[in-house]
Amino acid sequence: MDMRRNTNTDIKDALSRSTSLFKTYKPVSPGIRHLKRPLNPHLYEGRPVRALTIAKRKTGGRNSHGRITVRHRGGGHRQRIRTLDFVRNEPGVFDVVRIEYDPGRSAHIALVCSRNPADEGTQRWKYILATDGMRAGDQVQSFRQGIPEGFIPDFDAARAEASVEAGEGVEQQKGGQKASSAHSLALGILRTMTLKPGNVLPLKLMPPGTVIHNIALKPQGPGILVRSAGSFGQVVSHEDAERYTHVRLQSGEVRKILSDCCATVGKVSNPLWKSINLGKAGRSRWLGWRPSVRGVAMNANDHPHGGGRGKSKSNKHPVSIWGWGTKGTRTRKPGPKGPKNSNKMVVRERPRGKDKRN
Repeated sequence: MDMRRNTNTDIKDALSRSTSLFKTYKPVSPGIRHLKRPLNPHLYEGRPVRALTIAKRKTGGRNSHGRITVRHRGGGHRQRIRTLDFVRNEPGVFDVVRIEYDPGRSAHIALVCSRNPADEGTQRWKYILATDGMRAGDQVQSFRQGIPEGFIPDFDAARAEASVEAGEGVEQQKGGQKASSAHSLALGILRTMTLKPGNVLPLKLMPPGTVIHNIALKPQGPGILVRSAGSFGQVVSHEDAERYTHVRLQSGEVRKILSDCCATVGKVSNPLWKSINLGKAGRSRWLGWRPSVRGVAMNANDHPHGGGRGKSKSNKHPVSIWGWGTKGTRTRKPGPKGPKNSNKMVVRERPRGKDKRN
């Protein structure tokens, strides 16, 4: 088995043409002429930790009645679902053991191990979203429970957090400018030691301009926003009352999020995922995707564009199979321009149309 695997590896190496970012192949067959893959030599080539996975039972896009409710799904290689920790509640230092591929998402995942000897099983070993540039041997830490005492010598973390929350001026304390400068120095040291890629922090402790991902919408909830490959958000500003933080999402939308909510510092891994070229239709079938048929190629009872003699568009506006406009037609108006109180948390909508060019 090992000899066969080594032979296959030698053949792939002989046919590959590595570039600085992507791996291409000598076109000895039509299926690999346009095949283009990102170079990820740091990925672990073995199997995942089975205790951190669950079986994936495929449905082929059909519901309990056997009717197709999600189109273009079916087939594909057998997969197991990796259970990721999007909350990261446990404090302490975690060591990154390896970076792995996850078939269930576009980003890479990292296997981390706790340094606490009392932890066992899934408390000791976890999968988390890998940040861009994360490698085996790195250290990550979660400050969701707050800054631990003694984390920074000669600095009371609890008092610093309280002053950040209440927006109190240290100048009013005894010592005046000395206390203010000491507080600023301690706050700078705190940000230097905590603002590292892969660490989890409350938004209130992040300065404006910090690049983040895996953003939670509830103080004790899991990370929900900005989790796909290469995506990132950015802290824009903190409100005076320190209740909300303005965050720019990947789409360009600026949204208010509670300052007690947590996010992970850094950018999501695998930014070159969007430039992958599968090279042939069969490789898409291996991933579980079935073909997409054009509406004009269907019968009239299958699609609004179907029917007619020849390739007739019949002067209709392009619509989806369910009849609503499919070329940029607005079906609702979220955010400030929409109905009253439709989404009070959106400060500025994502750019559309001409706004995208600016």
